[in-house]
Amino acid sequence: MRKRFAPLVPLALVLFLAACAGQSPQTQSGVFGPLSKSDTFVSKAPHAEPTEQELADLTDDQPYEMPQLADSILSHGLSLVGTRYRFGGSSVKSGFDCSGFIGYLFREEAGLQLPRSTREMINIDAPLVERDELEPGDLVFFSTNGRGRVSHAGIYLGDDQFIHSASRRSGGVRVDSLDDRYWKRSFLEAKRVLAMAPDEAQERHP
Repeated sequence: MRKRFAPLVPLALVLFLAACAGQSPQTQSGVFGPLSKSDTFVSKAPHAEPTEQELADLTDDQPYEMPQLADSILSHGLSLVGTRYRFGGSSVKSGFDCSGFIGYLFREEAGLQLPRSTREMINIDAPLVERDELEPGDLVFFSTNGRGRVSHAGIYLGDDQFIHSASRRSGGVRVDSLDDRYWKRSFLEAKRVLAMAPDEAQERHP
C-alpha cells in the first residue's frame, strides 16, 4: 500500500560554453546528462565543475532528503491504527483527535513541535505541495464542514492513501483514500512540514 520514495533532489542542467579564438563554442554534457539549448548555463570558469551554489541558483525547488524520517513517522502511525478518537486527545493513552495525532508523531519521530489546532497547523511556513506531487510524510488538510475552512488533517502515506484520526464513529486512527469522493471533495491543500525538521532528527534517521 505505502510506497517508499527516493529523495527529491533538484535536477540541475548545466551547459558550459568554451570559446576559443577562431572557433565556435563547444557544448559539453551537463553533470546530469545531455543538455538542450533551453537549459544553457554559462560558467565563469570554463571546464570547471559547477559549485553547489551554482546548482542551487538554477532552481527554486527546495530539496527534500528525508525518506527515512518520513518512513519512521508513517511506520509509527500505522502501528497506532485503531487507537480511539478523542477530541483534544494527543496521546496513545487518551486517544487522539486529528491534530493531536499528527503532533504526537512529528514530535516523537521528527522533533517538531507543531501547533495544536488544524487552523494553526495549516498556517505553518512550510512548502505548499500540489495534489499530484505529494510525497509520504506531507500533511494534507481538509474542509469537512463545507465552509471552505480547514477542519481536519492527516498524513500522506503514498499511493493516494493518508492516515488520520478520523472520528469516534469511524474508529479513530485509520487509513483512507484521497480518491474517495468525500475526501476528494473536501481536500484543501498540502504542506511539506518535514522540510522544517531539525538536523538532529535527520541524524537519528540517516
